[in-house]
Amino acid sequence: MRKRIVIFLIVGFLIYLIDVFLNPDEDNKDIYISDQELTSLITAWKSQVGRDPTDEEIVKIINNLVEEEILYREALLLGLDKEDRIIKRRLAQKITFLKQETLSENPDQEVLRQFYDANKEKYFIKPSYSFTHLFFAKETDSEARSIQALNDLLADKKSIDSDPYLLGKNFTEKTLEEIARNFGNNFIIAFDGMELNKWSGPFESSFGHHLVLLRDYQDGFYPSFNEIRDQVLSDYLTLNKENAVNQYINNVKSEYRIIINPNLKF
Repeated sequence: MRKRIVIFLIVGFLIYLIDVFLNPDEDNKDIYISDQELTSLITAWKSQVGRDPTDEEIVKIINNLVEEEILYREALLLGLDKEDRIIKRRLAQKITFLKQETLSENPDQEVLRQFYDANKEKYFIKPSYSFTHLFFAKETDSEARSIQALNDLLADKKSIDSDPYLLGKNFTEKTLEEIARNFGNNFIIAFDGMELNKWSGPFESSFGHHLVLLRDYQDGFYPSFNEIRDQVLSDYLTLNKENAVNQYINNVKSEYRIIINPNLKF
């Protein structure tokens, strides 16, 4: 009988050890603050405040850390991390950052050049226009007034009766897309073959009619690799980080099973 009790106690103790090993004590009240964590917090404090913290301020930093850890653990015990979209999003962001940090920040220059060549269209600088315009509001017989104003300009008349335009009279180095945003899509037709330093028009926009003086025009061009090396590097690193996360997700996605209620109507 005694032998059976001993065996039972041994088996029970082994089960207990296995359970402790596989399931650490969730009620453990120890809070360990590493040197690295404390140093990091003090360094961050110095960076924000601009000086070393006093002894009292260091105590406050430690107290804040301890209180935060206690509240975190109590929240986990209450299951507050479950079904919380904000917490899930933060954890997803954190693992995303961890996967991205493993990438090298200094790719080979030849790799960058190849990336530039493969994405050259992205770096094309579009043609730009610098111009002055006179505006005639639609509600004030804009077409007739603009025609009269053009005749006055051609006759070297100095005083022209035009209307104020919300965005001003002068525009510098604007692409056709930017001009379209400011005046409407129909207006950009005016710049097709327009002569420099000569009043042209009238041209209709979404708001009325305009006379335009084209002051400068710059052809579109591809900047050299050396001119935009920093931008190419930034784009390369950004794309690589996105690819790293996508690859990680694709690698582990097959391990998950997605279950959706087939009767749910959207």
